[in-house]
Amino acid sequence: MTVHLRTRESDEAMRHALIRLGGREMIADASGALYLREERMLVVADLHLEKSSSFARRGMLLPPYDTALTLARLAAVVARLKPRVVVALGDSFHDARAHERLRDHDRAALAALCAGRDWLWVAGNHDPGPPKGVGGEAVAELALGALVLRHEPARGAAAGEIAGHLHPCARVRGASGAARARCFVTCGSRLVMPAFGALAGGLDLDHPTFAPVFSTRPVVAHVLGENRVWRVPGDRCGR
Repeated sequence: MTVHLRTRESDEAMRHALIRLGGREMIADASGALYLREERMLVVADLHLEKSSSFARRGMLLPPYDTALTLARLAAVVARLKPRVVVALGDSFHDARAHERLRDHDRAALAALCAGRDWLWVAGNHDPGPPKGVGGEAVAELALGALVLRHEPARGAAAGEIAGHLHPCARVRGASGAARARCFVTCGSRLVMPAFGALAGGLDLDHPTFAPVFSTRPVVAHVLGENRVWRVPGDRCGR
């Protein structure tokens, strides 16, 4: 079923949404990537490369194409926005040995993405150690003026925080039904990014996990559609 989302800003819906955080204006792209124009920095969260091969080692077979698909989607965004810096915001690999299981063509695709730009691997809970043999620089988190980029949202208030980890999804009620999609979610002082990985999955915004992250202010979801980002008030994103 195709669901048409209608909000007061629906006529302005486009491929990206503008978000202000920490005194900066940034682009929430329909791909699920975040772009900071001033720094020419592209941020992606939760790639979970080699998730299928991780599951296969435990006897759960999934189509083994998630890494190739994720890297192809990322390559398309990089080609379009031409960033000077790419920040992978943690859980870039599904486990600590995932980088060793990359196929030759996926390793080559990743090397091509890293070439000619700075690449930062932020530590995640799935990949706390730096990946070996894939290029880039490993960091625990990244401070950028009034912004701090880290994998997991901090406890309590965290002004200017950009994080991943929670894989936010919104269930949005529309004129002809409801739809579920990945989203950016912000209260104006912190931002949680959607998972970029092809097999990353998602957690609904009304899940109790989000309550302590956004406990004091109402949220806005920037919901990812096909070549569109829809701005939807948080109270319309429940079940």
